[in-house]
Amino acid sequence: MRQKRAKSYRKQLLVYNHTFKFRAPYQVLVDNQIVLDCSNSNYDLAKGLKNTLQSEVKVMITQCCMQALYEENNQDAIELARRFERRRCNHNPKEPKTAIECIESVVNINGQNKHRYVVASQDLATRRKLRQVPGVPLIHISRAVMIMEPLSDVSAQVSRRKENEKLYKGLNDPKFTGVKSAVDKETVKEKESTDQQKKKRKIGPKGPNPLSMKKKKTASNSMNENIKNREGHNDANIDDSKKKRRRKHKSKTGTEIENKDKDAAEGANSE
Repeated sequence: MRQKRAKSYRKQLLVYNHTFKFRAPYQVLVDNQIVLDCSNSNYDLAKGLKNTLQSEVKVMITQCCMQALYEENNQDAIELARRFERRRCNHNPKEPKTAIECIESVVNINGQNKHRYVVASQDLATRRKLRQVPGVPLIHISRAVMIMEPLSDVSAQVSRRKENEKLYKGLNDPKFTGVKSAVDKETVKEKESTDQQKKKRKIGPKGPNPLSMKKKKTASNSMNENIKNREGHNDANIDDSKKKRRRKHKSKTGTEIENKDKDAAEGANSE
């Protein structure tokens, strides 16, 4: 694939990714005609889809398109289609619908590509119908080259509308502009009044400073204090007993007193 074409395909896929929420691996729904053409020309369909979408792909085929291949009785095409994942269309296998009706019923769900399918079809009528559904990438093969069609008019309109909503939503949306209805204003006022009431301080004496308050005595602390008090009381008793101890002097008898008086008198006479 040429670089210019790959760049344009990348831009288209970015639009599908951002606007219609496409994600890799892309689910590619093929019809019976493109399978026949690829089998006759020995074209690798899965590899071509992977190179065109520049990502991993999951190739799928409906039951009705598979039934159309059985009617063609082309064994190579049948073997090629058996490699792909089977997409249940819930149509009666005994009365299968045409490829265009089957693919349209699977892709177009209430005017939207709900399951985000990429459609690869060689049928021009199928591609014309699916161009009216927004967000459907269309692929076909022309001269052994796989081509992804440019963004359809319907898809481009949806993309422009969503981009404009992103640009101008902040200017017109009340959530972003700050414009509020009367009910919203009343609710805001009520909330503000309740907040103000909560913020008002209570008038009255202040409580004590928690840092200046004594700690509550627990059972273990009280037991330790009692033990300390008892030990301190015993020590105090011991100290008091030590302080009260006095030396006991022997009482002097009368003879000792008389001898002392005699000695004192002799000393005075000698002088």
